[in-house]
Amino acid sequence: MKRYERMQILGTAGLVVVLLAATWAAAELKLPAILSDDMVLQRDMPIPIWGWADAGQDVTVTFAGQSASATADKDGKWMVRLPAQKASDQPQTMTIQAGETSRTLGNILIGEVWLASGQSNMEWPVGASDNALKEIESADHPTLRLFTVAKDASFQPKQDVTGAWVKCTPKTVPGFSAVAYFFGRELLNDLKVPVGLINSSWSGTPIEAWSSQATFAAAGREKELQRIEQLSNLAHRNFPQAMRKYLEDLTQWEKASNCNDYHNDGFDLGWADPHNAPDQWKDAADHLQFQEIGAVWFRRTVDIPSDWVGQELVLELGAIDDYDTTYVNGLEIGRTGKDVLNYWTHPRVYHVPKHCTASGKNVIAVRVFNNHLAGEFSGSGKLRPARQGGEPISLEGGWQYRVERTQNVRKTGKAKPLPPVAFLHPNLPCVLYNGMIHPLIPYALRGAIWYQGEANAGDAAQYRAMFPAMIQTWRDAWGQKEFAFGFVQLANFMKRELAPSDPGWAQLREAQTMTLSVPNTGMAVAIDIGDENDIHPRNKQDVGKRLALWARAKVYGQDIPYSGPMYKDMKVEGNKIRLSFDHVNGGLVSRDNKPLEGFAVAGEDGKFVWAEAKIDGETVLVWSDKVSEPRAVRYAWANNPACNLYNKAGLPACPFRTEAPK
Repeated sequence: MKRYERMQILGTAGLVVVLLAATWAAAELKLPAILSDDMVLQRDMPIPIWGWADAGQDVTVTFAGQSASATADKDGKWMVRLPAQKASDQPQTMTIQAGETSRTLGNILIGEVWLASGQSNMEWPVGASDNALKEIESADHPTLRLFTVAKDASFQPKQDVTGAWVKCTPKTVPGFSAVAYFFGRELLNDLKVPVGLINSSWSGTPIEAWSSQATFAAAGREKELQRIEQLSNLAHRNFPQAMRKYLEDLTQWEKASNCNDYHNDGFDLGWADPHNAPDQWKDAADHLQFQEIGAVWFRRTVDIPSDWVGQELVLELGAIDDYDTTYVNGLEIGRTGKDVLNYWTHPRVYHVPKHCTASGKNVIAVRVFNNHLAGEFSGSGKLRPARQGGEPISLEGGWQYRVERTQNVRKTGKAKPLPPVAFLHPNLPCVLYNGMIHPLIPYALRGAIWYQGEANAGDAAQYRAMFPAMIQTWRDAWGQKEFAFGFVQLANFMKRELAPSDPGWAQLREAQTMTLSVPNTGMAVAIDIGDENDIHPRNKQDVGKRLALWARAKVYGQDIPYSGPMYKDMKVEGNKIRLSFDHVNGGLVSRDNKPLEGFAVAGEDGKFVWAEAKIDGETVLVWSDKVSEPRAVRYAWANNPACNLYNKAGLPACPFRTEAPK
């Protein structure tokens, strides 16, 4: 979603919301998606198994020589807890019997299960990470299992998700969370037991979306919940009328602002025609994002296997900002416009009819119309058979573009209308917890890993309250008092500052560090592996490895270094300050053997200047000729700091400031 619209929705807490209550008609034996073939069950813990049947129906679950029974309640829900089991990489079968109906789940392993959640850097796939081809080719791990939760936002807690367990193979890993995969691979190789990974993440989302109502209550934000409930009830009654009014207002706004799509000139000129000469088309590598209001075409050629010809195919293009009309070999196969809710984040999945494909080269053309702020066409996606089987064809790269027209926006003084279903946007409070976390409960876990914070970087004070509260309320919901919770501190990003500053990203990192006071939590510092120009650094391998170091040390009890130096205390010594650290692990070092960087010092006036620093045993001395009576030190306190303090275990020092946060 565009930043402006996102801020508008967050600022109004969802002007109008829609109640999407999950209802179950328990007319047959049903299991949640998380309980499926190929799943990994958590070792050494009771195993919850649940589902739905006819009210009053007796249900018996049998697994690994153990059975447990329950009776479905008035709503048809039932649950049993099987005895804990030891790890096993031998495939086993589970049977669920309800009267004359039974279900059998096969190829089940027992090992370690972790939930991975957060925003885009957790969602970021293996296929777009460093050394992607090599990583994909080597990702043949039959005892590592992957489950991706389909994106779903809901005001009410849902009962189920969409997804399925799959074995980790070169075919299944490219689209899976890279951080989760590299974390799980480390555990798999080290622990020598099966590992199950559940990826439930969504790009661009704030912590509020992943928090339950109990989290808001614990963080002292009850008024927000009251407001959301009021708007939800209102929207449930008035939604049809509100949607019609929204479409009318949007059409009027587009015409008044000259942002309306009044004609498809490119189609008239034959730009969707596969025989159209491409001599005036340009390489789209640097033009997937565009600032102009108007229409831009994208084309690429795909060679499909001969056995795909005459079959129905599925074209997946991801989200497109704003509207699109998509063609295959000159024939329109689908379009998404203003009548589709949250069209700017809506994944484009179009069916390609049998008669559209041809042997050999096939041309995909996508006309994108941008009606507000910057537009975007990711250029990613895949083409695959509609039937099961068949290796998908990646559409990453190889696109060309051509501008149909640009339009000069007229200033009307009126903001673009917001849809009445703003609630459904993933940035609103509670909606992702309800749709993508709550339905997973009570699947037994060892713990969770979390990579999020970019969307909250402007409000670290709220994060200091929300993050610990979210962790605790997740634990309470699962009934696992202190399940392990590891998280990634924000990586370095943006242009390097020339002078000491106090930016939001530094404050958010501090809020994350403060959350280490919550028992059984751990943090992977990523201040050295970010990207100045990209909020999505491609090095997810080190992120996963550092999370795994923490898990191996603190969750699995291994005696290994797992953290870089952490600030402990300071002592003023004349015109210098001496800093002490935990997690020195063999000694402090400069990563590049150059003088230490990233330190700033301030006197009584609180004005920070860059400082000199040197390692002195297991401490660091910091000073500046400009500050005769130092009172405070900051290290790596910037969006994208120059910093090189490490321990001999090769782990970076955590950013810090010695003065108390305000």
